[in-house]
Amino acid sequence: MTRPPTAAQRRVIDAAEPVTGRLRGTEFQLAALVKRGLAFRHPRPPHDHFLTPAGHRVREEAEPSAAPAAAEAASASGDGGVFAARVGGEEEIPAAGPARTREVHSAWQGLLELRRMTNTDEAVDRPCGWERTHLVRAAALALEAAGHRPADGGTGAGYRVRATPQPEAVAVREPDAGALRACAATLEKAGWQVGEHTEPRTGARYLLASPRRT
Repeated sequence: MTRPPTAAQRRVIDAAEPVTGRLRGTEFQLAALVKRGLAFRHPRPPHDHFLTPAGHRVREEAEPSAAPAAAEAASASGDGGVFAARVGGEEEIPAAGPARTREVHSAWQGLLELRRMTNTDEAVDRPCGWERTHLVRAAALALEAAGHRPADGGTGAGYRVRATPQPEAVAVREPDAGALRACAATLEKAGWQVGEHTEPRTGARYLLASPRRT
């Protein structure tokens, strides 16, 4: 059985950038993570280190001893300390402010960098593999980064991004027709294929969006 990472290595993994998995640490720490298959050194300058899929899994697995503390912190702060795009409909959405704007901008720039690193042609105008496995979060990040407002927990205006039974497709709903069209334009600019549809029973319009492959 593979030994779990040391406490110091775990701290480096936990501090990785949320979207890209970019790591910060000493040369010794980063080299040790590479040796264990939890990180890789990017071949192009500036040769930063990033989590591998195995490293991402380690970060996503809460240590049993840390779980109670993490749950308590999440309850107190309203989040787990990790950036998450707002999909709309959350019970509590804090008022947008400069800190959130910086977080969203940083996450979006990180996602563009991830596209550049992982798309074979280094394209940044087309979704990458991470987005195809995190459809709702990826679409919501594109919308929030462009300034669209997520719906609150009630019935107010704003977008809502939800999974669908269709592979590689999310549904985007927004009660305002103009705002819905603006969401479609944003997603298309971000590299998604978008079609507008009508709910058979209610007549409400919504979007189906899928990451573009070419």
